Amino acid sequence: MTGDHYFSPQPGTADVRSEIEFTVAGRDYPLTAAAGVFSAGRLDPGTAVLLRKADLPASTDPGPFLDLGCGYGPITCVLADQAPAATVYAVDVNARARELTLLNADRLGVADRVRVADPDRVPPELTFTQLWSNPPIRVGKAELRALLARWLPRLAPGGVGWLVIARYLGGDSVQQWLREQGWQVDRHASQKGYRVLRVTHHAD
Repeated sequence: MTGDHYFSPQPGTADVRSEIEFTVAGRDYPLTAAAGVFSAGRLDPGTAVLLRKADLPASTDPGPFLDLGCGYGPITCVLADQAPAATVYAVDVNARARELTLLNADRLGVADRVRVADPDRVPPELTFTQLWSNPPIRVGKAELRALLARWLPRLAPGGVGWLVIARYLGGDSVQQWLREQGWQVDRHASQKGYRVLRVTHHAD
């Protein structure tokens, strides 16, 4: 293990590229990953569960969508491909991750609808019809809660957030905390030790 974390703004490890391919909804997604980016050696198991179990957007959904902590872009690329009318904002603190997401979006022919951004560069007035995230649990409880408290309120009315969190890393406690913050949270699915949470605004 190196001292690098996938939430480092500038990874110090060499930019060694690798190829990853996975299938979602009958479509193959060949992507490029790299050292210094989250789950560079394979599609992260949590991301795989999220893409398998959450409700993918309808092809006519205009978005915009948010991929929070995009890594090298697997969620962004699936969302942009599945919803050809939608714009997808791919947000990550890791500059290498952002570069790879744009590369992969271009490779799949969806880069014209993908906006890759540092978290502080997302237009503040923008709201999202869907938020997708395999959040960085290992940053710690306080940082994770601050991340969710910052971005979930940017769901548009009627919008939905999809989160995947490993049960052993606190998936159930995150679910409880979100409810305490006033969100409607449903455990949409469980698989391989992961919780897929569907988060929406409480009805007035």
